Amino acid sequence: MQSPVKLIAGICLLMAAFSIPHFASAQQAQQKDAAAGAPVQMVVSVEPKHGNEIPAITQPDVIVDQGHDRRPVTGWAPATGNRAGLALAILIDDSAGISFGSQMEDVRAFIGEQASTTLIALGYMQNGTVHLAQDFTPDHAAAAKALRLPQGFAGAEASPYFSLTDFIKKWPSNPSTPRREVLMITDGIDAYYGGGYPDPYVDEAVKNAQCAGVVVFSIYTPGAGHLGHSYWRINWGQNYLFQLSEETGGESYYFLGPQAPVSFEPYLSQMTRQLSDQFLLTFVAKPQKKAETEPVKVSTEIRSVDLLAQDKVCVPASPEN
Repeated sequence: MQSPVKLIAGICLLMAAFSIPHFASAQQAQQKDAAAGAPVQMVVSVEPKHGNEIPAITQPDVIVDQGHDRRPVTGWAPATGNRAGLALAILIDDSAGISFGSQMEDVRAFIGEQASTTLIALGYMQNGTVHLAQDFTPDHAAAAKALRLPQGFAGAEASPYFSLTDFIKKWPSNPSTPRREVLMITDGIDAYYGGGYPDPYVDEAVKNAQCAGVVVFSIYTPGAGHLGHSYWRINWGQNYLFQLSEETGGESYYFLGPQAPVSFEPYLSQMTRQLSDQFLLTFVAKPQKKAETEPVKVSTEIRSVDLLAQDKVCVPASPEN
């Protein structure tokens, strides 16, 4: 009869013999997934739950789920140094009301606070398009100088989501600026849609931003005309802005009713901090039968932070189909 020590040792050896092939097969499956999949890059903002300190977050700390499938993370790097490139478009609703005038100095200060590596464009949303007052430039003083009062009449912007979609479709990607982000200043009201959920034009803008990897931030400012003081339409406008920002990995900073913010400064300061705490994430997406957007969730086991990222990505069709 074997001694208890020898019996336990034998069981351990038997378990190891079974676990090694299992571990090897899991590794092989992951390598097969990586080889068959499509690399997707996302911008991720790291937000501390308390205070302003960001803990060290390494690639193994980051989890990406596509639907119910865990996907391989192949890249995780801070958006600093040679990866700091950022193209930031500030898009202002040209039908914004007179209250925006008191916020212009806050916007100018925000432009001046951006990193020297950041390219800034300033545009006005008009009739479904964007009129650029200043194209992307590293000259922040020139961008700040281009800021003007909106035209301030109803109808100058029938839908800010048409303008955003048009702008994104005309915005070429550039490897030197791996981050492409937008700050929209608008009431969010879609005059082409009566209100309610879902708004197909908001959904289209979200999808275009997700497929282009564009992060959208937004700040509410009241609009001119009747819609600018319609509480029902304002409520839906703010909901649409929240949806747009949340689903593209940005943030909507104002959700406090129809009145104008007292100051943009707290929101712009928060956005500046978020821009400085961003990472570039690359993961291998699982191809589908046809090209489409797929739900993704980016998370971490580090409990002291939240990771903000778009909740869907565009995935190409599998080459086998």
